[in-house]
Amino acid sequence: MKSSRLLSILLLLQTRGTMTAARLAEELEVSVRTVYRDVEALHAAGVPLYGDAGHRGGYRLLAGHRSRLTDLYAREAEALVLAGLPVAADELGLGGHFADAQLKLRAALPVPLREHVDRLRTRFHIDAPGWYAEETEVPFLAQVAEAVRTGRVLAVRYSRWKEPTEVDRRLEPYGLVLKAGRWYLVAGPGPRTYRVDQILDLTVTEEEARIPEGFDLPAHWRASQADFHARLHQGDALVRISPHGAARLTGAAARALAENGTPEPDGWTRATLPVESPEHAHGFLLGLGEEVEVLAPEDLRERIATTVRTLAERYG
Repeated sequence: MKSSRLLSILLLLQTRGTMTAARLAEELEVSVRTVYRDVEALHAAGVPLYGDAGHRGGYRLLAGHRSRLTDLYAREAEALVLAGLPVAADELGLGGHFADAQLKLRAALPVPLREHVDRLRTRFHIDAPGWYAEETEVPFLAQVAEAVRTGRVLAVRYSRWKEPTEVDRRLEPYGLVLKAGRWYLVAGPGPRTYRVDQILDLTVTEEEARIPEGFDLPAHWRASQADFHARLHQGDALVRISPHGAARLTGAAARALAENGTPEPDGWTRATLPVESPEHAHGFLLGLGEEVEVLAPEDLRERIATTVRTLAERYG
């Protein structure tokens, strides 16, 4: 929609300053020619928009010009309401500010849209942690968040699983991530990822943290998650699985079944499933009971057979 695109150009220039036609076209996912036409339309509407030629040139608004672009489309208002995570805001010590911002947003909406988002708020609730996740105290979360915000180096005492189990670390905070109800700090050097609830003690120093130029927290997190999953599944198991067993698969196993499963005449499916380790595969596949048969590797098949024979003897 052209009107929406014109507003987007104004907002981009107000928030980012000078931008070239090519950069605007990339942001708006349109052609450079379309940007030229939109700029002409803004000129005709009396918007003080200027273009500077040259290598460092681009479009800019007259210094001091601000547009009051307070009108929201219904979908935009819905997105703002649903994007709010009050629990996360509370944990970060921003609960009161979050409530104030929501109140201001609501007051700025026209009455019909305000009533619409009020109804929407009662029909959606975000509860991020899993069903069996225990509530964990994160006593230093607010201080970590403040260090991320101000760019200050942290001196921490950290608990880990291997010896020595308690270590001192100097961390340059790059960002915080909330994953499945648990907070993680991405920090240099490295960067590496630390669970905030495993910080035993913390001091926010006056030293300024140096974040690498161009560091992209969401991109880094996606890459680290992909690497984690790649290292997690180190082996494969060839199985035959019943429809009931297949319905119980989740995650990588379910995806593998859907992608490479071969139906067999008896209604079962033959597939190669990723496994983390022999120990994990043993427990995981035993949990499916008679709904699965392990065909390979032979040592895993024999290990499960030994466990089944032991159970049969034990239960008579």
